[in-house]
Amino acid sequence: MARTARERIQGDPTSSAIYGALIDQISTFDGCELQENASSFHVTHGRAFLGIHPRRGGILVNIVLDRQLDSARVHRSERVSANRWHNETILLDPAGNDAELDAWIREAYTLTA
Repeated sequence: MARTARERIQGDPTSSAIYGALIDQISTFDGCELQENASSFHVTHGRAFLGIHPRRGGILVNIVLDRQLDSARVHRSERVSANRWHNETILLDPAGNDAELDAWIREAYTLTA
């Protein structure tokens, strides 16, 4: 039987620590909702602006912006519509949740306001 996103995070200390840091950060935003799907979490504020996808030894974070991020940290960027980009970064350590990532997540949140 496939494990849920929550079970995958709880079963991996690194993923759990990264997830905890992300949730602490997101909890400072007004009006956000965490939606658990079978294999991931979506953070919404009217619409989804952040995807949290558990991986072995880390978490893939999908940040929805109106632009492509230009950074070596970005694993993949995909234009999904005229004004929407999915920018993926992989966090392998809680320290990866730094000021740069915080700025990107805040920008994504602001776009849903």
